[in-house]
Amino acid sequence: MRFLRTLWRFLVAIQLLPALEGGEETLVGGQAVLEGVMMRTPHAWAITCRKPSGELSSHSEPLERLSEKHKWMAWPVVRGLITLGHAMVLGFRALKFSANVQLDELQKNETGSAPAKKFEISGWIATVNIIISVGFFIFMYKYLPLVATTELKKAHPSLNGQISFNLIDGLIRLALFLIFICGTSLLRDIRRVYQYHGAEHKTVFAFENGDPLSTAEVQKYPTFHPRCGTSFLMTVMIISIFVYMIFPVTTFWARFALRIALLPVITGISYEIIRFAAKRRKSLFAIMTAPGLWLQRVTTRPPSDQQAECAISALDSAMEIEKVRGGELVIA
Repeated sequence: MRFLRTLWRFLVAIQLLPALEGGEETLVGGQAVLEGVMMRTPHAWAITCRKPSGELSSHSEPLERLSEKHKWMAWPVVRGLITLGHAMVLGFRALKFSANVQLDELQKNETGSAPAKKFEISGWIATVNIIISVGFFIFMYKYLPLVATTELKKAHPSLNGQISFNLIDGLIRLALFLIFICGTSLLRDIRRVYQYHGAEHKTVFAFENGDPLSTAEVQKYPTFHPRCGTSFLMTVMIISIFVYMIFPVTTFWARFALRIALLPVITGISYEIIRFAAKRRKSLFAIMTAPGLWLQRVTTRPPSDQQAECAISALDSAMEIEKVRGGELVIA
């Protein structure tokens, strides 16, 4: 039963992956995983998970900074796409590692010793779930809102205008997103993931403020951070409403194709807004990201000291590699 529960948690966490990770190539960030936290620095990443037995399991690796190899990857807007793609790949690897840590321990408990043939989250399972995740996103946040708005337009011809149609479409998209996020927060297992999400944010805050990475210091900070995937997704949802209004397409399939085609552009713009707002928290752009911070009251929860310990351990491990490969990391 616990075996299937771990698999189920993994599948749900994949759908939440964009909301859980905070991808930023030049700063410290991280992601909540199953019973643990992944932390990344510009040149390293590390993950620490707590096994069902209570022991910690850690893994760390050097990380290639893509913009140092290819200067064009550091261009505004483009860097957002590259960074997000890199973060998603890394985030999935971290989720897979955390799921396998839990599965390995559970299989040992059931047999009393290491089983002859262990079940793990393999490459093909990962690929299938990525495809499902992308399909879920397109269906839930692109197709369904467009279908609903098109049907509403038939009943209310006044919605046929470019501004009104895209505004209603955007509001439906936001409503579906909020329903999904709030619905998953009711699940006990996902609330634990959200606690680790809070631990990640608290630890990043402590590091950014130059405090010692101890449990007591980390726990003093809030769980809401401007460079969170939740804030990023909310910004994407809001910006897309205004971007779609610019293009005067009227047929259903033209509108659907436009939403798919413009997704990279909207993603890049949203990344720049989040990046700017994180550095200038009293700017107009920071006000635009406020809804994302409010939503973090759902996607983050106050962590226990043991959960904070996982985040601290992961960041310490990443910083050990960072000092060798990138030197001392200083937050301006």
